[in-house]
Amino acid sequence: MPGTVRLPQRVLIANRGEIALRIIRTCRRLDVQAVAVYSDADRAAPHVDAADEAMRIGPAPASESYLNVEAIVGAALESGAGAVHPGYGFLSERADFARAVLDAGLIWIGPPPEVIDALGDKVAARRLAAGAGVPVADGLETDEGDAALADAIAKLGLPVMVKAAAGGGGRGMRLLRTEDDAPDGLEAAVAGARREAASAFGDGRLLVERALSEGRHVEVQVMFDAQGNGVHLGERDCSVQRRRQKVIEESPSPAVDDSLRRELGDAALRVCSAAGYVGAGTVEFLLMPDGTYVFLEVNARIQVEHPVTEAITGLDLIEMQLRVAAGQPLPIRQDEIAFRGHAIETRIYAEDPSRDYVPSTGRLRWFEPQDSRARHDTGPRSGDVVTAYYDPMLAKTIVHATTRGEALQRATEALDAWAIDGVTTNLDQLATILESDDFRDGAVDIGWLERIELEDRDAPCDALAVAAVAESERGAWRSSGELSRAYLLHGRRHVVEARRGPEGWLAAVDGASAQTAPIGREWAADVSGDGVVVSHGERRWVFLRERRRRTAAARSRAAGANVVRAPMPGTMIEVLVEVGDEVEAGQTLAVMEAMKMEHLLTAPNAGVVTAVHTSTGASVDEDAVLIELGAAT
Repeated sequence: MPGTVRLPQRVLIANRGEIALRIIRTCRRLDVQAVAVYSDADRAAPHVDAADEAMRIGPAPASESYLNVEAIVGAALESGAGAVHPGYGFLSERADFARAVLDAGLIWIGPPPEVIDALGDKVAARRLAAGAGVPVADGLETDEGDAALADAIAKLGLPVMVKAAAGGGGRGMRLLRTEDDAPDGLEAAVAGARREAASAFGDGRLLVERALSEGRHVEVQVMFDAQGNGVHLGERDCSVQRRRQKVIEESPSPAVDDSLRRELGDAALRVCSAAGYVGAGTVEFLLMPDGTYVFLEVNARIQVEHPVTEAITGLDLIEMQLRVAAGQPLPIRQDEIAFRGHAIETRIYAEDPSRDYVPSTGRLRWFEPQDSRARHDTGPRSGDVVTAYYDPMLAKTIVHATTRGEALQRATEALDAWAIDGVTTNLDQLATILESDDFRDGAVDIGWLERIELEDRDAPCDALAVAAVAESERGAWRSSGELSRAYLLHGRRHVVEARRGPEGWLAAVDGASAQTAPIGREWAADVSGDGVVVSHGERRWVFLRERRRRTAAARSRAAGANVVRAPMPGTMIEVLVEVGDEVEAGQTLAVMEAMKMEHLLTAPNAGVVTAVHTSTGASVDEDAVLIELGAAT
């Protein structure tokens, strides 16, 4: 990408984890020095080691470090950086941060502050989109407090989506389909969304829109230079979501043809052009089954899912951001952009889908992708501790193939080759989604994952048999010549019984009839202290040995299910009961915050509160007993 304007020699990255590492990779390729920032919790993090220089900006809580504008700008000046890249999340869509960077004489790698004000604010963005002739959903743009907004929602009628006016990433959002989604009342639901929005973005203003739950989430990547030139780089389909946050993204969308792609791209460019956009941005739409669409919002920053766009266009979006911020014109025209093949990204989270996606913390005993054919954007590494301070996303795995069918197969194979031990993850759910008929047929919408019950995946019997037989070399056999092993593939338990038969090894998986184990030159197994990596050609499976672990939920059950424990370390936002209160099963007893999200702690059964061991504002450890219940009178 030629340009007469030179790039800054040093760039400070005001972020952490995988996005910081992603930016560092491009900086290194362009011979630009990268300066990292870190909190006390991230002192030994990979992004700190990868950077040319690293600056401490405060304690572990994000509010005292990664959201500390003064500390970050000060670090940039002290380090001699000439520019600041905000990544995504944290301060990336805060106009006051952009202004502080510019006021310090530094280059801001993002849209101008006034554009962030116009588009980063969902209310202002709705008005601007409507003025550009782009359809918007019905909604309420006036926020006069919790009670007034709750009354307005009641008049508008459910279903509605309550969302933070600032920021993105699904934070500060409440989907209220029926009154059951607001068991403690509309005002309480509004208050919860406001608290989460204020915590995540420092701005508690809310917007309410009519909820359209049958549509697909389709977004368009745009890029503008300071000379007024803009291009769109195609669309991404992000319809698979939990808690209004994306889980799987792909490009192109199965629901978008060439004509609709041009129409959505033109609409996205009109919205951003009207705002005087510069840099990378994403315009999000809800695409309805009948082909109509409505504007949702603009994310005035780089997105988590940008790699799928890079895969199908061959462009480095971080490089384009750096060059545009330095004043260089776009290196490519709209008619020169070609979309090749199909790309899929899966987000790997430290969370338990079977427990309402409660985040998981702990030390990563093993964290290593084994499929070298895929792109893996990772944050931590083996031995690192996953804390409750930050978002639970661990990594993104991206595959690219000629067709969607090939990409689906490659994505599943890449997930099976992940070795993660020490925390619970959503790997099994991701692989199960990719293998589901609905996803393969492109028949999903934004409410699909929360509506359906996924079927268990078929066990990879041949690979499991190879793993069990390979254990023989480690002296794991019984005196009878048989071996019984329990393995975990993404947390799902499989039992293998193996023995030597007259014609070779025989193995039974999960009680099925014994089959000849496929031992030979085409199969290989690498046995380690944590598990077995089985290979067949370029395909890999990682099977962990089962270890006895008692979760907080299991310990609560052992205590008679009359104890409410903290599912993870966090901070108590509200304690809603006192000793002597009678409660119903499922009633919200307290609200805690961890990993930038609120979690409702509910009564396991009906009863009377006999003890409360916490209070609002208190910090709690994982598994701490918070509330005790006795039998109802």
